[in-house]
Amino acid sequence: MAVISESIKDMKGYKLHIVKTEKFKTNTIVWKMKAPLTSEDATKRALLPYVLQSNSKAYPSTSKFRSYLDELYGANLFVDVSKKGEYQVLSFSLEIANEKFLSDRNPLLKKGMQLMAEILVNPLADNEAFDKETVEKEKRTLKQRIQAVYDDKMRYSNFRLVQEMCKDEPYALHVNGEIDDIPQIDEKNLYEYYKKAFAEDELDLFIIGDVDETEVQSIAEELLQFDQRTPKLVEPVKDAHVEEKTVKDQEDVKQGKLNIGYRTNVLYGDNDYYALQVFNGIFGGFSHSKLFLNVREKNSLAYYVASRLESHKGLMMVMSGIEFENFELAVKIIREQMEAMQAGDFTDQEIEQTKAVIENQMLETMDTARGMVEVLYHNVVSHQNVSLDDWLQGMSKTTKEEIVDVAKKVQLDTVYFLTGLEADK
Repeated sequence: MAVISESIKDMKGYKLHIVKTEKFKTNTIVWKMKAPLTSEDATKRALLPYVLQSNSKAYPSTSKFRSYLDELYGANLFVDVSKKGEYQVLSFSLEIANEKFLSDRNPLLKKGMQLMAEILVNPLADNEAFDKETVEKEKRTLKQRIQAVYDDKMRYSNFRLVQEMCKDEPYALHVNGEIDDIPQIDEKNLYEYYKKAFAEDELDLFIIGDVDETEVQSIAEELLQFDQRTPKLVEPVKDAHVEEKTVKDQEDVKQGKLNIGYRTNVLYGDNDYYALQVFNGIFGGFSHSKLFLNVREKNSLAYYVASRLESHKGLMMVMSGIEFENFELAVKIIREQMEAMQAGDFTDQEIEQTKAVIENQMLETMDTARGMVEVLYHNVVSHQNVSLDDWLQGMSKTTKEEIVDVAKKVQLDTVYFLTGLEADK
């Protein structure tokens, strides 16, 4: 496969990542800003990108803003707030046509980068305050986004598992913050936080497409300059002494949600990270995995069951939907699958099949520009330098012994069960 070549330049206050590729007919501009998750700032921070993307000085209304995007051959802009380990990451993405493929040689890349700079450094603000109406509107929408987690019991039970498992750790905070903190946010204190974020966050700009590196660098230099800073780093909590606990909540639900959290004691960039990926794939990551075959297919205990990793935090979560009365049996069978992994009770065929699926998944991710950015951004979060080639080779060379060794490091931390109000009657 073609190796992704990423050129990284140190700019004023941020890093510029250029991936020159002829794979796409569009150019993608992604701005990411990362800061430690804190209870004081999480809600303001979750609100900020939505306020910034609503309008700006040059485009003071959402409709003016959107019609300008249409003028740029239907460019797409969206924002996102995510949690990577103990960090809260804000992303602004703009996908725009590459003028090389148009008869009209409008300098679209430059216009796209100008628009991104407009959003970031020229917001609709006056007298050290954002536009009040915009802030109030986005506060209402943020409230709905947080409420949606409580209404979706699958997401809610995963959130509750993390809350119980990571008590007193920043990771327990919800990525969108707290509903109770929203009323205290106003146009002035949000603007104050905006200035703080741009002064302190670790900032990265990704440009992906068939572009000229020198041109991209000179446009970026002209449009975006910030104060130099030393990014704040958070040491991931690796807790080797885990005491297993079981937590049950009762709510008006028709189906039980069983979520189990494990500490893997392995982080992205660690030597045994590749073995952990293969371990997770055999254990619960895919439809050929032990959990799927034994909990769902063989014993018909779960409507769905899967495991996933949080690579920057060293966690693995099993999520499943079961009948209330099947709680004990489901936990027992899931434990047995973990014991089987730790005992090496899996075949070479399972290993090869899992490696093939993981590789395929990775290549599919790299087939989109935003997927590329997500993969490359792992290195920013972890302060590692793992290339896609290292990643694929590391995984394909993983041996059965290494998978068993990494399985033995995995410790059950919390069993969380969301059960119905009638369940114990």
